[in-house]
Amino acid sequence: MSRSFRTLLPVAPIGAAILFALTSTPRRAVAEPAAADAAERAEKCTTRLFTAMIGEGATPEALANPDPQASFDALVKDARFQERFSRFINSQFNTVPGATPAEDASYYMTKFVLTRDKPWSDMFIGRYDVNPSNANQPSSEATVVDSPNGLGYFHSRQWMVRYAGNESAGIRIVSAYRMMQNVIGLTLAATTNAPEVDLSADGRKAPQCAGCHYNPWFALDKVAAVFGTKTGMGTDTQFTPPPATPQNILGGVMISNDRELAEALVANEAFDVNACRLAYKYLYGRIENGCEGPVFDACVAAFKKDKKITSALAVVAKDPSFCE
Repeated sequence: MSRSFRTLLPVAPIGAAILFALTSTPRRAVAEPAAADAAERAEKCTTRLFTAMIGEGATPEALANPDPQASFDALVKDARFQERFSRFINSQFNTVPGATPAEDASYYMTKFVLTRDKPWSDMFIGRYDVNPSNANQPSSEATVVDSPNGLGYFHSRQWMVRYAGNESAGIRIVSAYRMMQNVIGLTLAATTNAPEVDLSADGRKAPQCAGCHYNPWFALDKVAAVFGTKTGMGTDTQFTPPPATPQNILGGVMISNDRELAEALVANEAFDVNACRLAYKYLYGRIENGCEGPVFDACVAAFKKDKKITSALAVVAKDPSFCE
């Protein structure tokens, strides 16, 4: 291309000004479009961050910031984020909204953890309960209270009643599954609900049921055994303490009660992975892709250090790939 260019130059001597014009591109003409493109990319990234974090548009000040992801540190402390993320977690931990505020205990615990900058593990093993603010009015606004026997929100009565299940012998299979789903993201689907299937404890040992209830590391019946049982229904529901005999569950861990179960789940790496998976779902509306492995690994590493969900969110939201 340079050889062709030279053949077009005049043979007679030419002035320096003309030669400069033929062989150079003005710097300003290049700089202005580049600056405009950078500003446009920054605005798009800022808009995306604000939309993902608080569900609203960005402020003019944020749009003018050439470092759009710098807004994350302020947004993660914003009350709008705390409300939005709490609602998101509640939607992930429950299939439908609760009939009363206290049934949506995960919403209140999430907001409590965020506003007080507590570890995410407090959601599940902190010594708290989520109770109606007025004990005589179950439909009153719920509140998080200190409780010596608390287990995140898992010992909150309205949560316990909601997920007591309807197993004929009172075995709390639903409670066992919901705890594992909330803490480590375990997701299972019923394989059959045919009326001719024996759904008793012995019937669940049949091949079509044992694959979830007795054989795997998450064996639902074995895990449920550490919860004790329930009797009655609704407001009359009562709960018995777990038996004294420990269960060998979670791939070889001896567990005696639901506190030991929750603590074992939190100590498992699946807990760290699930925290980052929740961060991706909140910010992207999906779980991580395979090509996002390095960012996901960085997220897990950051979360392991302090167990704060905001640390997981920060890694994902501040990575350059978030704005691509």
